[in-house]
Order: sequence, then C-alpha cells, then structure tokens
Amino acid sequence: MEEGQFENLPGKGRPLDLDSNPHVDPAEDTLYRILSKNGFAPEWVELNKDIRLQIADWRKALRSVWARRSTDGGVKWKEESTKLQERLRDINNKVFRYNLIAPFGRQMFGFKWEKELQWIEHPDS
Repeated sequence: MEEGQFENLPGKGRPLDLDSNPHVDPAEDTLYRILSKNGFAPEWVELNKDIRLQIADWRKALRSVWARRSTDGGVKWKEESTKLQERLRDINNKVFRYNLIAPFGRQMFGFKWEKELQWIEHPDS
C-alpha cells in the first residue's frame, strides 16, 4: 500500500456501487430488490424477525413463571413449564423451517430447554 500499488485502480475516488451483490444469483438479487422497493422482505427475513420476537416473549414468560415457582409448592410450575416447553418446540420448528430457506451462513441454532433454565438459574455464568 505504501508503494502505491492501489493508486491506479479503476473507479478510484468514486463511491462504490452497492446496489447489487456479486455473490448472489442475479435473479435472486433482482427479486430481493423488487421486494425491498415495495416494502416486502424475503420470507426468511420475516421468519427471522418472528423467531426473535417469539423467543424474547417466551424468555419473558419463563422468567415470570420461574419467579413464581416457589410460591405454590411447584404445582403450577409443572403445568406452566410444560406449556413453555410446547411453545419452545413450536419456536424450534420455525427455526428448522428458517434454516431450510435462509441463505448459507444465516442459519441459527435451535433453543434448548435445559440451556434456557441454566441461564435463568445462573444469569452471571
């Protein structure tokens, strides 16, 4: 760089054209651009948003149920934790579907009940 090897590049001093992505299939790129200009997003983007919103709500519900678990001797904890596990299974089904349609490198891991409980029990670890 100090030797001036990059001084004579084409387009020097002009802004980069970021309207197209050279790493994406041109047909997909055109489709995404049309969708974006009309206020739509690809299904995988919308599904990602939905998953993130649902897991945030789910974690809030888990914290609430966890905080109340000792007030009734654990009776409601069993019922409510079963419902939460079912909801988590539904979220993981969406994650699986998302992973099938998202571009390579954008996949996400599923959520594990045991791991989520560990974070609730030991938030500093």
